[in-house]
Amino acid sequence: MQAINREHLEKRPIRRVVIAGGGTAGWMMAACIGKSLGKRLDIKLVESDEIGTVGVGEATIPTLINFHHLLEVNEQEFMAATNATFKLGISFENWRDLKQDYIHSFGLTGTDHWTAGFQHFWHKGRERGLAGDYGDYCLEHRAAQENRFAHLPKQAMNYAYHLDAGAYARFLRRFSERFGVQRIEAKIVEVAKDEASGDIRAIRLDSGTELEGDLFIDCTGFRALLIGQAMGVEYEDWSHWLFNDSAAALQTASHGEAVPYTRSIARESGWQWRIPLQHRVGNGHVFSSRFIDDEAAIDTLQRNVQGEPLMQPRVIRFKPGQRRQVWAGNCVAIGLASGFLEPIESTSIHLIQRGIVRLMQMFPAHGICQRDIDEYNRQAAHEIAHIRDFIVLHYKVTNRRDTPYWRACAGMDVPASLRHRIDLFRETGRVFRAPNELFAENSWIQVMLGQGIMPEQHHQTADLMGDAELKDFLDSISGAIDRTVAQLPPHEAYVRQYCGTAK
Repeated sequence: MQAINREHLEKRPIRRVVIAGGGTAGWMMAACIGKSLGKRLDIKLVESDEIGTVGVGEATIPTLINFHHLLEVNEQEFMAATNATFKLGISFENWRDLKQDYIHSFGLTGTDHWTAGFQHFWHKGRERGLAGDYGDYCLEHRAAQENRFAHLPKQAMNYAYHLDAGAYARFLRRFSERFGVQRIEAKIVEVAKDEASGDIRAIRLDSGTELEGDLFIDCTGFRALLIGQAMGVEYEDWSHWLFNDSAAALQTASHGEAVPYTRSIARESGWQWRIPLQHRVGNGHVFSSRFIDDEAAIDTLQRNVQGEPLMQPRVIRFKPGQRRQVWAGNCVAIGLASGFLEPIESTSIHLIQRGIVRLMQMFPAHGICQRDIDEYNRQAAHEIAHIRDFIVLHYKVTNRRDTPYWRACAGMDVPASLRHRIDLFRETGRVFRAPNELFAENSWIQVMLGQGIMPEQHHQTADLMGDAELKDFLDSISGAIDRTVAQLPPHEAYVRQYCGTAK
């Protein structure tokens, strides 16, 4: 794609916004722009009931709560409408090695000192036989283990949701239409561009209508009809770091109590998700077609689900990576059109949310500015690269060597940025967080410890504590957490009382 220098183009105020595609990305975009600027803009969303959405991003992370606060969404209404349950983290099973599990939980672990993180005091405690598991010092981790949940004063419990993605899109559609967003039922058959500027002038619909706009939001999923096909923005392929390129999805009837965490179960050539909702369970097998074929992948999934199947399994293809630009000309890509990282850490909806919030903060009301475009793309590239590294970590750092897939994962080269983080933690126990990165220090620590990295040393500040003082320090933290967890109700009972939909 040849870049257009916008500095020589006449700036036109943005009055007409066209959102191409619905689903989670389209309706999250519509809800946010409608609530914020609906009184000033003409906002239209084009989608077709005949075109399905991927709709498997049903586990979220706590940042969605912030998005809902911006929209002033009532949590109980949202959860009831989407058959949602609460999520305190992700249980990684068989990842470090067969029959070895750990939880990456939300929230903080222990108490830091200004010179050193809690992991250094815990490390010394483990050396001296004074400390329990790292997760014993995290409220969310212990509550997940005990299958308990409640809202606590001062937002003391960090949580996210499991939700029905299709129902979430319908919920946001009703929300958006209250703020003037107009939905058009149609298929996009052609994208018309302005020859002088290279911008998109209009999209042509199968009804024969030509829908003009000043700003176009590409939410057309993997097809990327606007950003990829029309604007010609290339896709950067990350499959040399992330081998998985397929997912088999299957919904089953509820079986047993809904746990407050996502299950991620490593398989021979990929991994399986299990996401409990109020009315069903979402299941899937993310796999690499280089190591297993569709038939075997579906068979693996079907043999490892619980509850009666509610559908036939369907296979979804994807390519991990990102667009080299997610904003080009007057087109901004949101969601799968901008790139894709597999759902191992439930970041898909978060990346949609971040793209939307970033666009609203840079909204070109008085005309599109190239410097805004450049800054938007710079921030988006940094953000997804950080998340990419965190996901690659799960595959690179493993003791599994039992199949060709896991041997290939362990043997691959990784980005230098990730190699630095791994080596730093292994040698010193230290982690760092660059500004605006999603995953904080505690997430990196939980996953690196969980995947089998034990630091070779700890900060000398921890050595200033004698055994008795260190034991009292550790026990005071774990004891307070145990007392809190013991008072929490069972997760499923709390969901039923708070937002239950069962008749």
